[in-house]
Amino acid sequence: MSYTHIFAGNPLDRGDQARRDEDLLKAMMRQDNTKLLPFHKLKPLVQRGSQAALAWIGHEFLGDLPEEAGGPKFLGFDIDQNPHFAVDISVVEDPSHIAALVPGAEFEDGRAAATDIPSEQSGVLAQARSNLNWHAQHRFCSVCGSESQSQRGGLMRECPKCKSQHFPRTDPVAIMLVYKGDRCVMGQTLARQNSTFYSCLAGFMDQGEAIEEGVRREVMEEAGIKVGKVTYHSSQPWPFPASLMIGCHAEANSDEIVIDDGEMSDVRWFTRDEVKLALEDKLEGVNIPGPIAIAHHLIKAWVYGTANI
Repeated sequence: MSYTHIFAGNPLDRGDQARRDEDLLKAMMRQDNTKLLPFHKLKPLVQRGSQAALAWIGHEFLGDLPEEAGGPKFLGFDIDQNPHFAVDISVVEDPSHIAALVPGAEFEDGRAAATDIPSEQSGVLAQARSNLNWHAQHRFCSVCGSESQSQRGGLMRECPKCKSQHFPRTDPVAIMLVYKGDRCVMGQTLARQNSTFYSCLAGFMDQGEAIEEGVRREVMEEAGIKVGKVTYHSSQPWPFPASLMIGCHAEANSDEIVIDDGEMSDVRWFTRDEVKLALEDKLEGVNIPGPIAIAHHLIKAWVYGTANI
């Protein structure tokens, strides 16, 4: 079964050839068919109506932006070859005049907006938000400390002093539903302490580590459970700030849970029937992730037997 999660399915052609021509990029920013998506403090401009959608505007407002706003970051071309850019306007104290360029538009939390806009637009949102956040957090060269410059439409930054090149990073995260027979394991992180929210175990991949190795290591570290068979399910970009969630199912070879109390506040086994109730919001004292998160789909696939295990 093929899955395209929220924050995936980006339809834009990212235009690798166009990115290599800095003069072309500057010219495209001013074309009549250019579409720009402004973000204010990482909140995208969203238009509400019969259907919520990302609110694209023309290039005319760029002349009013202070220099510290940085330049637009190239996202790619749509099917009609219209160039799309994202621009960070966080230095504008009150962005209401920019929002007013699109009737009914406001700057909204990206996570909340993603569930309402068309699914393919959520992929564009993920690309834009992750890229703008990376540029805001990595203005200075990690080699010599000089301020670097955006190049190739935001695909990299280059230091004018030492010529080091720096590229936006995506952090791979292994996220897995651990199962054994008709039971599965879910846990609460310390951030969710004393809540009713349970989800799949997850953790960042280490360098030089295969996905299967990362799954087994994270499960052992967080829950003390030995894992054997690991099967891939699907992946999901997660732009908060910039992760790639690698979803797997993992078969447990042991039962006893030993919680890492430095990371987890609770880890426990659930029966398949209990998880079915939780998916229907009917299991007292337990809430699980909604459809926006890959964890929901890992859990659902195991419960209803569609997982490749």
